[in-house]
Amino acid sequence: MSASEARVKEVHVAVAVIVRDGRVLIARRPDHVHQGGLLEFPGGKVEPGESVQAALVREIAEETSLRVPEASLEPVIGIRHDYGDKRVFLDVWETRAAEGEAKGCEGQPVEWLSPEQLRDEDFPAANRPIIRALRLPRQLAITGEETDQDQTVARLLAGLEVARPALVVLRAPNISAQAYRELAAKAVPVCERAGTALIVHGGPEVFRATSGARGLHLPWREAAGLTARPVPADAWLGVSCHDRQEIDQAMAIGADYITLGPVLPTESHPGAPTLGWPAFADLASEAGLPVFALGGLSPGDLREALQRGGQGIAGIRFWWPQS
Repeated sequence: MSASEARVKEVHVAVAVIVRDGRVLIARRPDHVHQGGLLEFPGGKVEPGESVQAALVREIAEETSLRVPEASLEPVIGIRHDYGDKRVFLDVWETRAAEGEAKGCEGQPVEWLSPEQLRDEDFPAANRPIIRALRLPRQLAITGEETDQDQTVARLLAGLEVARPALVVLRAPNISAQAYRELAAKAVPVCERAGTALIVHGGPEVFRATSGARGLHLPWREAAGLTARPVPADAWLGVSCHDRQEIDQAMAIGADYITLGPVLPTESHPGAPTLGWPAFADLASEAGLPVFALGGLSPGDLREALQRGGQGIAGIRFWWPQS
């Protein structure tokens, strides 16, 4: 870090995602302030000696007149962003228990918008990961490995009927590229009928070859060699990561989310090294994009993942039908 960089102090900003009836409270920044005219989530600077939760309760009341029980706040994501002239740490928390009617107490327009109405270009650049976090589910479903295509499709259909996941990663690493393309072509309409978005797994060519795929999940070996985002902005891009260097690469190529693990021991790889929750939390806090905990997890681990700064959990066992 240069001397000039060291003089730029990081500003700790508490950010509130206030959810009511599936919509999020959004305000417009005054024209005369930094990033003026853009949309923003309510919040403000954390004062010295003040907890982020206390700052949120205070800022929400001052800006919107809403009353928020401090205990209702749950962590969403932490984002560090360098604007060049200003560095900020956005400490993002969510509440679904705000009381009262929202209004712009400082003269700013406020409105309730669905996550699908939030557009990157309407917000400061640092807000992009928040928008992704709001659109992503808390559980990322991954398919299990079966012996043939028909069995995989049958299990997929059965799992969708019971679990109704929002996103499914179609992972089948032990079949040929041609067999995977055939499997993906069969899986897309099954997912579409269930209202589930199918994310293909592999390199960029897999996404290009799969009509109807809603995203691409890159194994680390595929992500390592890329220098730019390989899919359109309206498609999901995920990356399998295991350490800070891999997370940095995922961010550099514009990933929307990552999976990080293994967090706990897994049945498929007994005795293999694991991150553990403390290391997961450290890496997630610096990631700057939504992080799904992966490896040896069950739905009972979801709250732990959220408390540790994760988007949620990813895996097979919690939804994939067993033989």
